[in-house]
Amino acid sequence: MEVTEVTIGNKQFTLDKSKAEEAFRAKRVINGRETMFFNILPLKYQWAYDLYKTMKANHWEPEDIPMQKDCEQWRDSSGQITDVDRWIIKMAIGYFSAAEGIVGDNVMHVVREVVTAPELKLTLGRHAHEENIHADSLVYMISSLGINPHECEAMFSDVSTIDKKTDFVVSNSRALRRDIDLTVTENKQALCKNIFLFGQVMEGTQFYGLFGMVLSLYRQTKFPGIGQMFRYTLRDESNHIELFRNLLMDLVEENPDVWTDEFRNELVATMKEGVELEKEFIRDCLPVNALGLSADEFEQYIDYIADRRLEGCGLPLLSPGAKNPFPWLSEMMDIKKEANFFEQRVTEYQKASALDAVDDDDL
Repeated sequence: MEVTEVTIGNKQFTLDKSKAEEAFRAKRVINGRETMFFNILPLKYQWAYDLYKTMKANHWEPEDIPMQKDCEQWRDSSGQITDVDRWIIKMAIGYFSAAEGIVGDNVMHVVREVVTAPELKLTLGRHAHEENIHADSLVYMISSLGINPHECEAMFSDVSTIDKKTDFVVSNSRALRRDIDLTVTENKQALCKNIFLFGQVMEGTQFYGLFGMVLSLYRQTKFPGIGQMFRYTLRDESNHIELFRNLLMDLVEENPDVWTDEFRNELVATMKEGVELEKEFIRDCLPVNALGLSADEFEQYIDYIADRRLEGCGLPLLSPGAKNPFPWLSEMMDIKKEANFFEQRVTEYQKASALDAVDDDDL
């Protein structure tokens, strides 16, 4: 036993270093040391703490983004803004207004409930907080444009491709909302699948069809406020994708029994199903080709993004050789350089100490 004796005044304290070292060794993604004390030190998962600091530095508030131009364009009757443009915005608000909440709820009530290392819980808590900001931004969009919120709710409930995408993830999340024995390989695999499904398939792939459409409109100087909020949301999502990817990889490293050939094939099949659902959804979002917008190109983009996610997890690709039809997205997401919103603010929405906003690999 390695101890340190400290004398302060007439008091002596004995500090047992070996206990701290044992606590560090007992840290694991799951099935680790359980404690009521939320002490992140000593750090074992340094990547999680670094990511937490990056996420914190990227903090933004929807109300700081002006919506005047968006409101003018929404009411425009000159033909500059088309019905397809408005439909894309409605689909984006209708889908994401609930999808963001689904992600945050799963983070808090499935994943964060079972991880045991405090620094992982810390970062997952920040993830859930950012989902709240995204949901808040959609309320801000709805109220600014004067859209009936019941219409958005109806879209989420009644558009069949949205309903299919929702059931695809919610059914998995619901099945894990119970006490499960995470020493059993099958249950550990169920958790791994949840982490892969929400991080790499939903947030990492299925969100990207609408992201691309909204940012395509933004690139055409349409709905600049909404486009800016989606840029910040996408920057956040890139961190969420990396958080869940690292979480999955560490969980697998600590529990190699889950990473069977059969299970890896199951994850690839899950991604394939997610891609098929997203392509159906894209056809509803963009039922006719509009100026500069083609459903075929967005489907190609989803194939490209899906393979990036699979590659990041060491899994076989679904569409080898798929190319990115929207290389401009990478440049658009380099938002660290911006100093203001439309020359109205001088505060950067990323502190100087933050890391790069979005890696090109995320786009």
